[in-house]
Amino acid sequence: MSLRPALALAAVAVLAAGQASAHAKVVSSSPAENATVAAPPQITLRFNEKLQPKFSSFELMAGTTVAPVKVTVSQDKLSLVGTPTRPLAAGTYEVKWHAVTADTHRMQGAYTFTVR
Repeated sequence: MSLRPALALAAVAVLAAGQASAHAKVVSSSPAENATVAAPPQITLRFNEKLQPKFSSFELMAGTTVAPVKVTVSQDKLSLVGTPTRPLAAGTYEVKWHAVTADTHRMQGAYTFTVR
C-alpha cells in the first residue's frame, strides 16, 4: 500500500470517528436521574454541545399525563430549562427530551425522578 492511499484511509477513519461522537448528550440533570426530591422549581438538562433552540425541548410526564412545563433554552444554549406552571405533586415523573445541535442530528432520551 502506498503512502497516499494509507493517508486517505486514515483521514476517513478520523472524520468518521469525529462525526460519530458529535451528537448531543445530557451531561447532567437537575433533578438527577432516579433522584427523590422535594417539588423542584425548575428541571434542567445540561448538554455537551450547543442546542438549536427551535428543535430542542422536553415533555414532563406524570404517568400518561403531560405535566404543564414552560421549556426554554439557556442563554449559553447548553441547557434546557423547564419551569412547571404549578408545583409538582408527589409521584414519579419522566422527562422525555429531544435535542438538535449544529450537526443537525435529532437525539432523544428520557429519565425519571420522584417528587416526595
